[in-house]
Amino acid sequence: MTTKNTPYPFPDEGVSPKLLISAGPTHEPIDAVRFLGNRSSGTLGIRLADHAASLGWDTTLLLGPTCRFPESPGVRLERFVSASDLQALLESHTPNCDILVMAAAVADFTPSSADTSAKLRRTESKSLTLSLSPTPDLLAGCCQAARPDQLMVGFALEPSEGLLESARKKLDRKNADLVVANPLETMESGEIRASIVAAAKLRAYELCTDGQVSKAEFASWLLPILSDAWKAKHPTSENDHV
Repeated sequence: MTTKNTPYPFPDEGVSPKLLISAGPTHEPIDAVRFLGNRSSGTLGIRLADHAASLGWDTTLLLGPTCRFPESPGVRLERFVSASDLQALLESHTPNCDILVMAAAVADFTPSSADTSAKLRRTESKSLTLSLSPTPDLLAGCCQAARPDQLMVGFALEPSEGLLESARKKLDRKNADLVVANPLETMESGEIRASIVAAAKLRAYELCTDGQVSKAEFASWLLPILSDAWKAKHPTSENDHV
């Protein structure tokens, strides 16, 4: 436990952060062959991982069920399928990272009971009703357990109308440091128009892209901002500690 007499070491100017990124969809099993999923391709998180590795950052990518992969050999890759799989990976890796970027499109609900050893049979005489249970709030859990010197970053994919308001509510609800807000159209597009909302002490990093940019361009725009925000979280005097 850090005390007032043991300040967090401020990273040297040339030190790169250890980056942990989650990307892609989750597949929540219904039976042995069916699942609930979404259309996330994981492209945005993959682009972030590739660019971070090109900068020399220690980069780990937690990637869901998608056919796309990072191109850089410098990206450490681990795969997940369901929200519970991702939760286990986050619990293992988050304590060792400096920056967490939660870009994965995690399911909000999962079937309450699923027999993955059998296949549900179609019948003409009756319909099928699925009972769904909420999945754990993974970003909120990571933020709750985070050290003061870690940067916790979420994404908000919402309708354009009310986008920033929704992102700020998510920021407060999750107790994150930054939330990158982008409209629903981002999911199936090669481009992104994004805005960052920030916690009170990081308001200097509330920035937005200059209109639509490619996801590769977005990665080169976002990562320096995250690096600066991470360094800004390191207290410079013992009076900054709680």
